[in-house]
Amino acid sequence: MTHPLTLITFIPLIGMVLILICPAALQSGCKWIAAAATIPQLVIAGWLYANFNTNTTAMQFVERYPWIRAYHVFYFMGVDGISISMVLLTAIICFIAVFASFSIDRGEKGYYALLMLLDTGMIGVFVALDFFLFYIFWEVMLLPMYFLIGIWAVRVVSMRQ
Repeated sequence: MTHPLTLITFIPLIGMVLILICPAALQSGCKWIAAAATIPQLVIAGWLYANFNTNTTAMQFVERYPWIRAYHVFYFMGVDGISISMVLLTAIICFIAVFASFSIDRGEKGYYALLMLLDTGMIGVFVALDFFLFYIFWEVMLLPMYFLIGIWAVRVVSMRQ
């Protein structure tokens, strides 16, 4: 498999774009688009975990390309023993989170788009080996988390009271 870390990181972002261009009449289909985006991610995470060599401490599945040459910034991704476990765990949790969110009936399009963006950010944080790339993914992760907690978590709590 070529570029598995790039695939596992950006497949949810493609799902987010598909959710955002989904017409309003098909808004309830957003949950299925999100589910479809997390399935290949889970499969790739399982493949990465199964093919991870535990006999070495070196970074594995490394992808390194120059990005911003003037500042020596690279698109540099890889996994080690801890990050491979976090990648698999994140893929499993995001897959489960999509199906656990099927009861959400308000703002589905926004919710699932933000969930896919959060998924991209979380996986990116665990596979980034360049500090600038890590920072980008960290910031990408914070914004959707703020809105998911601030809007939908508050709604769930207020509905129960």
